[in-house]
Amino acid sequence: MGVVNVTPDSFSDGGRYDEIGAAVAHATALVDAGADLLDVGGESTRPGATRPLLSEELGRVLPVIVELVARGVLVSVDTMRAEVAEAALAAGAVVVNDVSGGLADPDLLSVVAEHRAAYVAMHWRAHAHEMQDRASYADVVAEVHAELAARVEAALAAGIAADRLAIDPGLGFAKTPAHNWELLRGLAALDGLGLPILLGASRKSFLGSLLASPDGTPRPVGEREDAGVAVSTLAAAAGVWCLRVHDVGRTVDALRVVAAWEGREFVGPGATGKVGEDE
Repeated sequence: MGVVNVTPDSFSDGGRYDEIGAAVAHATALVDAGADLLDVGGESTRPGATRPLLSEELGRVLPVIVELVARGVLVSVDTMRAEVAEAALAAGAVVVNDVSGGLADPDLLSVVAEHRAAYVAMHWRAHAHEMQDRASYADVVAEVHAELAARVEAALAAGIAADRLAIDPGLGFAKTPAHNWELLRGLAALDGLGLPILLGASRKSFLGSLLASPDGTPRPVGEREDAGVAVSTLAAAAGVWCLRVHDVGRTVDALRVVAAWEGREFVGPGATGKVGEDE
């Protein structure tokens, strides 16, 4: 899953692709590099971010989605709002990637069900301006598992088919760096939910903390890519279904290495068994 941030304030590339032409060109490059699916988002969820107006989010993502769908690209919409999901799915998006798991807007789940779209439920506790205040766990792996299980039940109750669901442990959302590493080491526990796992570690702050300079200064966002690819490589070897990344080309190279190491053929774009594709 290639990341297409159509925002002025995303932590990694805010403002670089907030013009339609630039966003479409960037998205096309991600597809050429090997992305199966593009995740188009119009709201930054970095810690401390403020939410855009509904009209702003719609104005950011819809023109890009329409253009990409017209080019035959599979599109996911990264949104927590039912109205945005409705418009994006009507425009041809096939996946809703909801970082709130349906908690920010419960109406979103019924929209996904009505469209028979695929849905990714991420572990989430609060909006960006307060989420780090909720980063308290006795056992982060067990609690994330339990809270995701509740979101899966809500999605199923809303009418979303089980074979159109995936989960995301939500690295960096209401979690400290230590929590993120515990979750990565405990990914196998999430297999108990019986659903594909999407993982988004690319360029996140816990990697910046890991790679901090001797004086404690976090590694700049643009210099975290090798660490992100390392996480992707280990996640792929662990059987993670989908990797949400900024640098698609380097990640695809890493996945080829994993496939060769395991003695199997590399499964490239267009043949990955996407969640939500018609039988």
